[in-house]
Amino acid sequence: MIGKLTGVVEMRGPDHVLLDVRGVGYIVHVSERTLMALPGRGEVAALYTELVVREDLMQLFGFPTLLEKEWHRVLTSVQGVGAKASLAILGALGPEGVSRAIALGDAAALRKAPGVGPKLALRIANELKDKAPALMAVVETAPASASRRDVADTALAPVAAPAPAPIPASNAVAEAMSALGNLGYSPSDAARAVAEAQATDPEAETPALIRAALRLLAPKG
Repeated sequence: MIGKLTGVVEMRGPDHVLLDVRGVGYIVHVSERTLMALPGRGEVAALYTELVVREDLMQLFGFPTLLEKEWHRVLTSVQGVGAKASLAILGALGPEGVSRAIALGDAAALRKAPGVGPKLALRIANELKDKAPALMAVVETAPASASRRDVADTALAPVAAPAPAPIPASNAVAEAMSALGNLGYSPSDAARAVAEAQATDPEAETPALIRAALRLLAPKG
């Protein structure tokens, strides 16, 4: 299984990129959002990958973060959502936007993705609503990066020392979810409140996000 590729961008297509990894070219299909964020030809890019094998076809799909790759896996578990539909959804909303849309049951947001109609959007929102809390609580690490020298050094080194484990970055959503869970709220209720609070103030730090979510969870009347 190919889980990650780091190589030089040789070509960019409308929905894919050709990565030269030490002389071997890999065609990796990516979302429009990821394609726009990738460096230009001759520069080095790193992508986490998912290999899809069919009887007559093998395709690699690439993602800038492990969180996006995990959302791709979850989205494609829904009947009617293939790899291309998943990339369209992630390209339109990003992994954070998908998290909010599903936590809030916002099928209309999912319909912003090309090719996703009302019925499919509603099915995604309904089937994945219980999986959104766990993914929202994931603390994302910075995307992998490399330079041309890194790639060359890797090619020359017969044995590479293991890289240290990445240190998780601060994540207000994950921290707010954890705090609400400690207060006794269910994962689904916490996810909906945090998603709604973050949609109102995307730049909110953890304390502000917790306060806003608690206001939304407070009994009405």
